[in-house]
Amino acid sequence: MSLARPKILLALSLAAMTAALGGCTTYKPAPKAFNEATIQPYALDSGDRLRITVFDQQSLTNTYTVDQAGYIAFPLIGQVPARGRTLQQLSGQIAQKLQQGYLRDPDVTIDVDRYRSIFIMGEVGQPGQYAYVPGMTVQNAIAVAGGFTSRANQSMVDVTRKINGQVLTGRINISGPIIAGDTIYVRERLF
Repeated sequence: MSLARPKILLALSLAAMTAALGGCTTYKPAPKAFNEATIQPYALDSGDRLRITVFDQQSLTNTYTVDQAGYIAFPLIGQVPARGRTLQQLSGQIAQKLQQGYLRDPDVTIDVDRYRSIFIMGEVGQPGQYAYVPGMTVQNAIAVAGGFTSRANQSMVDVTRKINGQVLTGRINISGPIIAGDTIYVRERLF
């Protein structure tokens, strides 16, 4: 009877360790579409601030922000859908609407004045909302947020990204690229 009790305790402790370690491996790596989003043309979304220039039309040339609904309010033509569109698509759409009774041959160019923010959470010095810079990597973003804490997992992070209207989360290396609007979560290391 005395030998059965230690065997049961050993079996229970092994089962608990297996369950704990099994939870660490349930997280899937980033899907293929997740990584492809970093090399696609920039898609506009809420929070982007755009510098729209209409050649020889000072009253229309200005800075416009994509609102929460994904639109910009543009003079003469009203609400223009911007969410999910590239800069070229949006400039073509604005030019087309301006041709419908307002300007003969509008020349519209668009530049991103300020990208939407990135968010950094978890084991970093100063979690919060930060400005995105094109070409930014996870490591750059963590540096901006005050670096890793002493408890941080410094090799992999979880990134949540909106792709084609779908929110996906994947684990990536700290040297991996990020895009505007990403949320980065730095996990605590196990040991």
